Amino acid sequence: MDVFLSQVFTGLSAGGVLLLIAIGLTLTFGQMGVINMAHGEFLMAGAYTAYVMNTIIGNAEASLLLALPVGFFVGGLLGVALEAGVLRWMYRRPLDTLLVTYGVGLVLQQVARDIFGAPAKEVPGPSWLDGSVPILGYDFPLSRLFLLALSLAALAGVAAVLKLTALGRQVRATVQNRDLAETLGISTRRTDRITFFLGSGLAGIAGVALTLLGSTGPTIGSSYIVEAFLVVVVGGIGQIKGTVIAAFVIGVGQSFLEYATSGSTAKVIVLALIVVFLQVRPQGIFAVRTRSLA
Repeated sequence: MDVFLSQVFTGLSAGGVLLLIAIGLTLTFGQMGVINMAHGEFLMAGAYTAYVMNTIIGNAEASLLLALPVGFFVGGLLGVALEAGVLRWMYRRPLDTLLVTYGVGLVLQQVARDIFGAPAKEVPGPSWLDGSVPILGYDFPLSRLFLLALSLAALAGVAAVLKLTALGRQVRATVQNRDLAETLGISTRRTDRITFFLGSGLAGIAGVALTLLGSTGPTIGSSYIVEAFLVVVVGGIGQIKGTVIAAFVIGVGQSFLEYATSGSTAKVIVLALIVVFLQVRPQGIFAVRTRSLA
């Protein structure tokens, strides 16, 4: 039972990290059909934001809380710059956006190396996240509990925006039928830009949070971007609820597989299971509802 609980909690925390990264991808991929391979570099920018804030303030207790909103704006502004400078001419051309954003990601990695150097940077965590909390007899680390709570808070914020605000209604209308939304007077260009800001900003928050798990380097985003895309595809394009289910199922499943085998073997098995699942249900767990007869 101790092993079972430890793997469940480890998987939930890993799923929380995947969810935090994948929420932004769900918004941009689902609405604009953009495969943004530079999303991982926005995550990297958030991680370096935490490093810079800690260097400037010199107080790990306060720097993390300040870095979260700053990382959101840094990631969001990078996303808006990418959308306005490159992607606005490539909507609904997934292969082109994949290649272009991959190149942009490499450029951003090199910029990070030029500014911060190639060696990884350590960002000390606040003392109030040291230690653990006993839950059902298992000592759950406070840092991972904070990550899980942060991902759920981000999910609640996105859900509130989509359900309760005019922007959310415009986003949902654009996802379901862009042409019809434009005929109703919705500025889809403005909606796309705001959505890209929100999605990229969430990547910045994820980058700040990931500094609690390890060091920060130019390639930190590359180790998470593929898994985040798998979460989005398995959950269903543009489906927040599918993303939530996929993130935690993949996180918990991989945790148990790593315990039974090894880290690399577990990733291979998870990928194979995802391929089989998509062969059976290519639209993912949930699909976008439309009135189209095609």
